[in-house]
Amino acid sequence: MDFSESFAVALNSLLANRVRLVLTMLGIIIGVGAVITMISLGEGAKQAVETQIQQLGTNILTVRPGASGPNMNRAAGNTVEFKQEHVEAVREQCKSVEAVVPEFYQYTQVKFGNQVTYSQICGTEPAYEWVRNSPVSQGEFFTNSDNARRARVCIIGEKVRETLFPEDGNVIGEQVKIKGVNFEIVGVLKSKGEGWGDPDNTVIVPIETAQKRLFGTERVSQISIKIPDIASMDPAALEVEGVLRKYLKLRPDEANNFSIRSQLDMLSTFGEASKTLTTLLASIAAVSLLVGGIGIMNIMLVSVTERTREIGIRIAIGARKRDIRYQFLIEAVSIALIGGIIGILLGIGASFALAKFATWNTSIAPNSIFLSFFFAFLVGVVFGLFPAVKASNLNPIESLRYE
Repeated sequence: MDFSESFAVALNSLLANRVRLVLTMLGIIIGVGAVITMISLGEGAKQAVETQIQQLGTNILTVRPGASGPNMNRAAGNTVEFKQEHVEAVREQCKSVEAVVPEFYQYTQVKFGNQVTYSQICGTEPAYEWVRNSPVSQGEFFTNSDNARRARVCIIGEKVRETLFPEDGNVIGEQVKIKGVNFEIVGVLKSKGEGWGDPDNTVIVPIETAQKRLFGTERVSQISIKIPDIASMDPAALEVEGVLRKYLKLRPDEANNFSIRSQLDMLSTFGEASKTLTTLLASIAAVSLLVGGIGIMNIMLVSVTERTREIGIRIAIGARKRDIRYQFLIEAVSIALIGGIIGILLGIGASFALAKFATWNTSIAPNSIFLSFFFAFLVGVVFGLFPAVKASNLNPIESLRYE
């Protein structure tokens, strides 16, 4: 009996009981569908965050107060509080950087009439627009003159505009209240979409205004530094570190009481975390494949018992052990592969449905489809092998007597 004949016999045997076939495939269908859906969710989240980080610019160094890494505890008692003087030190002494801007962040209430939202207020300088790749879609950015005179002007994110002005497209010149203080809208940020940090839910004001008029502080949350190109990132980071250590009068044996990170570091860190999470989700979903494989083994063992007399007749008329083994193995693999194909279609459909109706970020990776198909095949082979061997080892005389 050749392969094509064995496959035809196996297919006819499966179709003889369609309800049992569907129920047996159910575990494989759910398993494969869940694996593809989980991987697509993980990949979608990863791509969304990577896009957000890249939109902010990949050649940026971010300097924050507080140590990071293995020396964090040693420096915990000597944490620096950044002020404008630190920004000026980096700006004046670091020759390998293109621009330096301070950033002060605070969440607070923003109000227009009866409309209220809570947004991230960012106090910064006009160069923020270029450094952070945050152009305006309406109006213009505030100027150095606005910053110097502590002007009550602001640029709002697209999400803030939609919340406060649901029916008004042009909001330039409108007055909003930030922490009870009137501010004139001079610009609207170009939308970057929902993602890490929710950049569209931001209100940008001059840093002098934020510090002196709104929050009464001299503190700077972080310093953003634009580097000419990615190749200059490491040398620039070393130069910034050296300038700050010298300005802060840190001894050679003292750990940094600040941290310097690049957007590339963030991309790498998130990429590793996302990969681990995606693998975990896929592994949990793959348990259904194991359950489906056990279901296949169970139903094939039942099939061997039901067809004992048939097996005896085939052996008696000349069928070899390997013919019987191949036939049952082909049946098990066929169940797994058909279930796998349906599961792949189900997973793709679920991913598109989540993206359309739940507005989740999904991305179907071709590798996940091939991987799911391969594992479905593997499940069929592994869990179909034992019943196939058992069927091929039946005694033909006892099989012919079986009722």
